[in-house]
Amino acid sequence: MLNRIMTESVRQFWDEQAATFDDEPDHGLRDPAVRQAWAELLLPLLPEPRQVTDLGCGTGTLSVLLAEAGHDVRGLDLADEMVAAARRKAAAAGVTAEFRQGDAAEPPYEDASTDVVLARHVLWAMPDPGEALRRWTRLLRPGGMLILVEGRWRTGEGSAGIAAGECALLVREHRGEAVVRLLPEPVYWGKEIDDERYLLVSAR
Repeated sequence: MLNRIMTESVRQFWDEQAATFDDEPDHGLRDPAVRQAWAELLLPLLPEPRQVTDLGCGTGTLSVLLAEAGHDVRGLDLADEMVAAARRKAAAAGVTAEFRQGDAAEPPYEDASTDVVLARHVLWAMPDPGEALRRWTRLLRPGGMLILVEGRWRTGEGSAGIAAGECALLVREHRGEAVVRLLPEPVYWGKEIDDERYLLVSAR
């Protein structure tokens, strides 16, 4: 019962954030330079069309970016308003992507049903990151790839996120590798940063 109440509270919070979510440069990728930076970071990881599952997809910006490159994308987000925004974004871009409401902690997909699991700033917010990773990696087909964008940043009340070293250790409990690339460059975020942000890729 408590978990259900907490999940509903989180859903309501992100529903309220949906209208302004893309105002952050790295969320909406409205700045051509920021968008190009993310395209150059992610697209070379997937040189051929793949089935991609974008967990905690938000307004679908990365889903649409990958769909425009020819990938078959499905996105999942807890907030209905985020899902609605993602659908509008895909329609405006003229691409096909499947978006549905659901909890990234318990993805409603079959095991071995996707080539790529992508999650951006989602793992740190999971009630049990290790259990979430177990479920996420089970979604992957043989030879599948896990792509995480995460960080450890300061907030008004302290800090949030998950450090790169901790994240890599968690991933290695379920996968054979965890390659981390730090992303300190302002072009990814639309501003200077002084915290830790990174890309983690596990291809086996």
